[in-house]
Amino acid sequence: MTYDVICLRPEADFLRAGVTPPPSLKITYRALEDPELPALMTTARVLVIAAVGPKVPASLFENTPLQLVQVTGAGVDRIDAPTLKRLGIPVCNVPGGSNYAVSDYAVTTASLLLRRFAWADNEIRAGNYVKFRSRMIADNLAGLDGLTVGVVGLGTIGLAVAQAFHQRGCAIVYFDPAPRDTQAADAIDAKSATLDELLRASDVVTLHVPLLPTTTGLIGEAQLATMKPGAVIIQVARGGIVDETALAARLESGLLAGAAVDVFSQEPPLPDNPLFALRSDAARRLLLTPHIAGITRQSTAILFNSAWHNVERVITKGAAPLNRVF
Repeated sequence: MTYDVICLRPEADFLRAGVTPPPSLKITYRALEDPELPALMTTARVLVIAAVGPKVPASLFENTPLQLVQVTGAGVDRIDAPTLKRLGIPVCNVPGGSNYAVSDYAVTTASLLLRRFAWADNEIRAGNYVKFRSRMIADNLAGLDGLTVGVVGLGTIGLAVAQAFHQRGCAIVYFDPAPRDTQAADAIDAKSATLDELLRASDVVTLHVPLLPTTTGLIGEAQLATMKPGAVIIQVARGGIVDETALAARLESGLLAGAAVDVFSQEPPLPDNPLFALRSDAARRLLLTPHIAGITRQSTAILFNSAWHNVERVITKGAAPLNRVF
């Protein structure tokens, strides 16, 4: 049997979000490890994949009639770009579908870290209410209003994050050699800066760049040392952009007020990840989440509907795909 679409995520994912894949299409739902997948790829017209997961072997795309690889999120680093470019197979994503979810995550975690809410919860449970309350007051903790937020990567999501912090009364600086919308940046009085200038000036640094050879290890020991004492960093881009060993050391030093880490160099992270070795106050400065910043019921529905709309228009209408990345 032949299919229009191979989808490498369960149908239940879509139905749980209230999204019904197009009934007009013949769709088979498979796992990447399915031994039948290579044979199925020789007849299918579209491959649908999640943005997060293991690399899709480049060999799967050889000698296929694929007209589209549709990612149900923004990231396309699961796909071997040189192979798909050589074969002329379009790869499309869904930009902006997670804007509200990611911006909410960034603002919330920045506030939580700056004001030590999770840390306070732990201390209260340990019986240290009076002592820790006094410490919080003595340390003169800051809220967001009036702080400087540095946004690394001013694409669709980065701009939404910048706008969210601007609404909270923050000044915005950004590092991006090719920002998507300079007029929107100007509207919130966001200032362009070099990466070093941004790190030196910012009370909050939030990362929103794709994982590329030029961004791998972008934030390492030297960059973390450049950050203001008492600043916080939000790692919500892709694992590998921040050196996790250097981040653990900076948290251990006490000079970094906090870090929220939603993405890891390897996912799931290995037990020997240096961030897991932190103890005492250093551990309290760290918030870990499982690559979930962009996932809410609302954002998931937007992503899924947009992805299936693109698939349907390509197959049933012969239209050019939308949001082609390469």
